[in-house]
Amino acid sequence: MVSINNVNYEVIENKRDAFNEEKFREKFSEVLSRYDYIVGDISHEQLRLRGFFEDGNPKASFDTKISTLNEYLLEYCNFGCAYFVIKKVSK
Repeated sequence: MVSINNVNYEVIENKRDAFNEEKFREKFSEVLSRYDYIVGDISHEQLRLRGFFEDGNPKASFDTKISTLNEYLLEYCNFGCAYFVIKKVSK
């Protein structure tokens, strides 16, 4: 469990041990707080973060729905890259 700005997140997937709390905190931006999920991928030793919504969230466009995560990983991330998915949870 990670807590940032009074919001709790749970790591639900950690491919190739990608999640590093210190790096996540450094890269985290307040704008990511609006998303239900945050995906972090590592490319060339750099962490990138991207937000996704639950599929039923009215704010979600097609490419920000968590069900499109596999397409995002295939199209925008290096093949076989390390990545993690964290989900916003209630206290």
